[in-house]
Amino acid sequence: MSISAGAVARPAPGPLRVLGVDPGLTRCGIAVVDVAPNRTATLVAVTVVGSPAEQSLDLRLLAIDEAINEWLDRHGPDHVAVERMFAQNNTPTVMGTAQASGVVIAAAARRGIPVALHTPSEVKAAVTGSGTAGKDQVTAMVTRILRLESPPRPADAADALALAITHAWRGGLMGRGLETGNLTSPQRASRFPTPSGGSGGRRAGGSTPAQQAWLAAEQRSRGAKGWNGGSRI
Repeated sequence: MSISAGAVARPAPGPLRVLGVDPGLTRCGIAVVDVAPNRTATLVAVTVVGSPAEQSLDLRLLAIDEAINEWLDRHGPDHVAVERMFAQNNTPTVMGTAQASGVVIAAAARRGIPVALHTPSEVKAAVTGSGTAGKDQVTAMVTRILRLESPPRPADAADALALAITHAWRGGLMGRGLETGNLTSPQRASRFPTPSGGSGGRRAGGSTPAQQAWLAAEQRSRGAKGWNGGSRI
């Protein structure tokens, strides 16, 4: 599956562009989203790449490497967001996901693009308001946020889009005052300073309900012993 919307070129200054990756060897979701200062998110492109399980590991990783390098060069994102996976069981799945993630992180590092890791519960909380939402709920909200005519399929595509949206909302647009412990590279200053004051539904201390949900999800993930969801190998 591959969807592309509009031209790649952007006027300067433009919206924040985030490339989200739902890592996996069999199916690796890659998505690019532009997010304006008012939090309006627009689909740029999304695809799912991968390889059959019977193929050798080196060739499977090469397929992801070639795809991610092409997308980084074509779309020139400001940030890259990758799913951070926790798992206690199903070690082969964890290993495959970690290997795919490493390929993506290294490709971004070569270009000096900041990379951040977000757990599934953080992503769910960001796009649905609940860190325990199901995949159908995430897909439905991504469809609504991006104003798409139909839900992105397969689920790996929706997950990659949700990651990009989450990072733009949580880290890129409203990064000040939030935890940044999952950043794998030095944090850049927010291009869109967080407004001060208590308007717009903010709670005491300047945090919105969504920000509170993100932080709660992050704190839970740090204390979790294991997580068995995520991408497949």
